Amino acid sequence: MAVLGVDFGTSNSATAVARDGKAHMIALEQGEMTLPTAVFFDFDRKAMLIGGAAGAALLAGEEGRYMRALKSILGAPLMREKRNLLGEKLDFIDIIARFLGQVKAAAETQTGERYERALSGRPVRFHPDDARNAQAEVDLREAYARAGFEDVAFMYEPEAAALANRAVLGQGDLGLIVDIGGGTSDFTLFRNGEDNIDILGSHGVRLGGTDFDRIVSVETVMPLLGRGSEIRHAFGDETHTAPATIFNDLATWQKIPFLYAPDSRRLAKDLLQYAVEPEKLERLISVLEDELGHDIAFAVEAGKIAVNTAGAGEIDLRVIERGLRVALGAGAVEELLAPMTLQMAEAALETVLKADSPPEAVTHLVFVGGSSLMEVTRSALGAAFPHAQVHHGSALTAIVDGLGLAAEAAFG
Repeated sequence: MAVLGVDFGTSNSATAVARDGKAHMIALEQGEMTLPTAVFFDFDRKAMLIGGAAGAALLAGEEGRYMRALKSILGAPLMREKRNLLGEKLDFIDIIARFLGQVKAAAETQTGERYERALSGRPVRFHPDDARNAQAEVDLREAYARAGFEDVAFMYEPEAAALANRAVLGQGDLGLIVDIGGGTSDFTLFRNGEDNIDILGSHGVRLGGTDFDRIVSVETVMPLLGRGSEIRHAFGDETHTAPATIFNDLATWQKIPFLYAPDSRRLAKDLLQYAVEPEKLERLISVLEDELGHDIAFAVEAGKIAVNTAGAGEIDLRVIERGLRVALGAGAVEELLAPMTLQMAEAALETVLKADSPPEAVTHLVFVGGSSLMEVTRSALGAAFPHAQVHHGSALTAIVDGLGLAAEAAFG
């Protein structure tokens, strides 16, 4: 019975199967091997769109609800809260299950095979808290079951990437996978053998590319909407700083949809009433009423990528106000992200030390994951292992390639 390797990612997802000892990815959208992990509930068509179609509906201004980074909610009590969507009461397990169900159907259509079982990637740690980490796998397992899979096995994502990248190592070499994804950073230390690899240790932290987006947004965009602004007291001349929570949530991919509830809009209007800088709070109200949170998030992501590729960029906020934009320089972005990349480097070092290996014993550093493309990330990790040869694995496909290779063996 065929087994489907599934990389259900925070930002992108993919599938693969093994054929003749090699991994073969399955195109889930026209000409695209990776699929944005996003859904859009189209209120007019009464349908749930996924992937590129979901993003296109959002950007086209269709009436509906867009959701991204659903993987980051796994393990939280929020997963099992029911919400009214398209006339149904759905929880987030249902939503992820429907996403996975459409992925399953697309893979079966493309290959002509039926997939009852899946080997799914998972981060080494979904959450720092042990109970929530365990619950996240329970939630994801249930989502696969609701999606129509009879059984699912799990494999740590960096271990799958190690399997896919062993060809860059010689026999006996010691490799460290650096997997910087959308929601987590994961590391696997492995030794390359004659016929296979020996996993020496894996470790992970809940920190990834969506956190990069969040901090850039909080520090550069949110002040234009009132973050840090002073709010007068209803009586007297004293002031206090506007509550930070609404701005932090607006800068966080998975929390944006929840800000369109009446209480958030009411809070913004209350802040405007006593704002020292009313023009900023007026922008916040506009963003909430017009549901522009994801438009801002996409603009921040694009600005971050531009800085990484060209050395400078900007966050275009014309969707809020004509001519509104934020200039970004490489130095400023590096300064904002430095604390996070330092944590990633420390986690990588901890992975090696827990395996009783000195950092200088690592011969190869292999970068995978979309956020490993950030130069600031590569600089921090490269500095932690200065003696290792650096390899840039297939950023978006290394994990699913490994899952495809390991899929059949996962079920004996």
